[in-house]
Amino acid sequence: MDTMAKLAILAEAAKYDVSCSSSGVSRKNQGGIGNAKSYGICHTWSADGRCISLLKILLSNDCIYDCRYCANRRSNDIPRASFSPREIADLTIQFYRRNYIEGLFLSAAVEKSPHHTMEKIIKTLTLLRQGYGFHGYIHVKIIPGADPVLVQQAGLLADRMSVNIEQPSEESLRLLAPQKSLPQLYAPMQQVREQIRLNKEDRKRFRHTPKFVPAGQSTQMIIGASPDSDLTILKTTQALYQTFDLKRVYFSAYVPINQDSHLPAPATAPPLLREHRLYQSDWLLRFYHFQAEEIVDVGHAYLERDIDPKTSWALRHPEFFPLEINRASYEELLRVPGIGPKSAWRIVTQRRLAAISADQLKKLGVVYKRAQYFITCKGVCPSNQSFDPLIIRRLLSPPPQPEQMTLF
Repeated sequence: MDTMAKLAILAEAAKYDVSCSSSGVSRKNQGGIGNAKSYGICHTWSADGRCISLLKILLSNDCIYDCRYCANRRSNDIPRASFSPREIADLTIQFYRRNYIEGLFLSAAVEKSPHHTMEKIIKTLTLLRQGYGFHGYIHVKIIPGADPVLVQQAGLLADRMSVNIEQPSEESLRLLAPQKSLPQLYAPMQQVREQIRLNKEDRKRFRHTPKFVPAGQSTQMIIGASPDSDLTILKTTQALYQTFDLKRVYFSAYVPINQDSHLPAPATAPPLLREHRLYQSDWLLRFYHFQAEEIVDVGHAYLERDIDPKTSWALRHPEFFPLEINRASYEELLRVPGIGPKSAWRIVTQRRLAAISADQLKKLGVVYKRAQYFITCKGVCPSNQSFDPLIIRRLLSPPPQPEQMTLF
């Protein structure tokens, strides 16, 4: 099989992995080629509005595992292909020189064994870094079960590493991927966390200590393949951040591609809106000081589809509102729909000089059309109505789509 045929197969096989965000790292270029800027390398928008691209590919899709949800599982009758480390390195450099990409996202199915696959990944990275002098952004997947020494070697060559836990609970993983277990997946994550911590301490004492995974680690969960509730997903997400210091937890709406009694039917649409709400909840966990049990609880185990999680929380807690904008603490302001960390800080800073009026809120970055129902300015509610969760829900919920409307 020629290189282009392999590329077509393995690039298509890599599209289901979404955990390739910006790196947040700057790798110093010492005379080679490539450059990893602070805004990162990925298929996303940079801070200055540019679309950043990278080569996203599998080293191989010839997998020894038979995970029910995976397109590359052993029992699927699909074309199989594998790149050699030299082929991946050459492709990356040729794509970079043609200005197609600025970095590499490299994953792999488990070919032969975790050790064998991880060794191929390390050979690829070594060729790029030392053979071609490539200093661009590289994100690689850790193969669970590989020797910790191999994980250590890869961490000295990559900018970011990730282990996909795939399912939020041991029960779901046992059902859909019986050859895997959460302890097996957590082991390399714990190793990377400890190595990052030790590396930071070493760099304080020895300036020339090589960096270990300078952009941190991340993971991915598949949403909709198992019956896990949003409460279970968010509690697992919160635990991952607290235990392993992850940079990001990514959510991937399951695309029904396999016929299986334990999976949604192939004709089922991916739960994209649910994925979106989980990302909004993830934002609340990381930047708004929410706990998973506040966003969803036993009585509300699933996120609402019509309104965002923060507004949903606010409408369930009428005792907290309306909030006086000129007296509320920073933490309280973060709970108001339409007020984010930056606008909350601007409010706290501005009111030291003078009381804030409703007309000033938009200038401070507040999303006024949402926040007006939850606040008062100098004792006056900008929306000119009392706080009624039912009325506010109706005002903030999107109008029904034409195909959803019923004529009576």
